[in-house]
Amino acid sequence: MSPASLSLPESSLVSPLANSPEDYDRIRKAIAYISKKWQTQPSLEDIAGHVGLSVSHFHHLFRRWAGITPKDFLAAVTLDRARDLLRDSASILDATYELGLSGPGRLHDLFVTHDAMTPGSFKTGGAGLTISYGFHPSPFGTSLVMVAPLGLAGVAFADPGEEPAALADMRARWPNAEFREDSMVTAPYAGRIFDPSKWQADRPLNVVMIGTDFEVRVWRTLLRIPMGKMSTYSDIASHIGNPNASRAVGAAVGKNPLSFVVPCHRVIGRSGALTGYHWGLTRKQAMLGWEGGRVRSGTA
Repeated sequence: MSPASLSLPESSLVSPLANSPEDYDRIRKAIAYISKKWQTQPSLEDIAGHVGLSVSHFHHLFRRWAGITPKDFLAAVTLDRARDLLRDSASILDATYELGLSGPGRLHDLFVTHDAMTPGSFKTGGAGLTISYGFHPSPFGTSLVMVAPLGLAGVAFADPGEEPAALADMRARWPNAEFREDSMVTAPYAGRIFDPSKWQADRPLNVVMIGTDFEVRVWRTLLRIPMGKMSTYSDIASHIGNPNASRAVGAAVGKNPLSFVVPCHRVIGRSGALTGYHWGLTRKQAMLGWEGGRVRSGTA
């Protein structure tokens, strides 16, 4: 079995891992405010005041975190924009299936050519595997990164104090594997995933997944949604040949073991509503805005 390969394009953006651990907590509060008030298009002064920072400090912090201005981010997370993106979601999936690509615009996207774990490994719950794990900073709060001998095996997120729950959640995906904390092993993977300056197509990152045949088919379809675009549960169901399985698709999306890498955050409701996200709706909005801003500004 060959491991999966994740290729990451280069970028000149400042590394998001250079931000302080408190940055995302401040940004999270700002995003929650923006998401609540987006219809009134709150001013920079309003948003900065909500998080208790001066306008200049907030503007600098937000640009360092997102690589874009708060105004551009606000445009990226509005539901009107989400609905616009939905209009061509089905055609995007059609095109990428025909071309055999993970998504058009590969210079600005995370993309994966991959294999899943064998059915035997799935049935045994990872028995005999040793998985290293570590917690690392990311643009979206603390990330839990898990690495198996064949490559990246899990990515999750946690707000302060939620790290044990995130670890328990991810360990349940590999119930019979042996786990050991080893950030020396996982840190290089975290850097490759979250630092755009290390997204290099000629240095593939190995990825392994474990799930049912149906779940893996759904995750493979998620990989075809390019950065800056969105799709719906029903479109994904149609593309895996089961158009009446939208609810089952939603369940599989929620079980995605490689958050952000396999972009389940790019799936929204047919109406344009962002719906839920296993690691929190605000974090989903942060990811969509972070990606959408880069596409809009041409830095992705």
